[in-house]
Amino acid sequence: MNTDLEQTTTPENENHQKKHFDGLNADVTDVVLKVFFEVYNELGGGFLESVYHKAFSMALRQAGLMVADEVAVPEYFRGVAVGDFLADLTVNQRVLLELKAVSVLDSAHHNQILSYLRATRFEVGLLLNFGPKPQFKRFLLDNNQKKIRANPCESVVGSVGRQLR
Repeated sequence: MNTDLEQTTTPENENHQKKHFDGLNADVTDVVLKVFFEVYNELGGGFLESVYHKAFSMALRQAGLMVADEVAVPEYFRGVAVGDFLADLTVNQRVLLELKAVSVLDSAHHNQILSYLRATRFEVGLLLNFGPKPQFKRFLLDNNQKKIRANPCESVVGSVGRQLR
């Protein structure tokens, strides 16, 4: 697992702290992060996660990205489905997004997105916090490092395609 960038930025100093990332799916994550700060600057902090989810999803689509909302992803144990989780958003079928509206991101949030990445073929995830200060953290988990379980998320790819239509 690799977390390449973590940045906490206020709307006032956003332009002064921009960093460029050249890694996997950077073309998508750069647009996602640009839109993230636009939504935060427009709405500010203090709303429920559901408000940010709807606004962010809409803004990503307006930016020309393919977005799937609340994608159901099954979790398998020894070849048997033992549970499901809902990924907040997926973008261009390449990046998984987990949204939060909390004071500070903590290890439970990190573990959540890492579990989602392990359970899917997504290799890039962004944890985005619409808290008092906007925060994001990028996660990379190479598929070769994963123990992909039986039925490894072919259903995710299919469901993402169906949700985009």
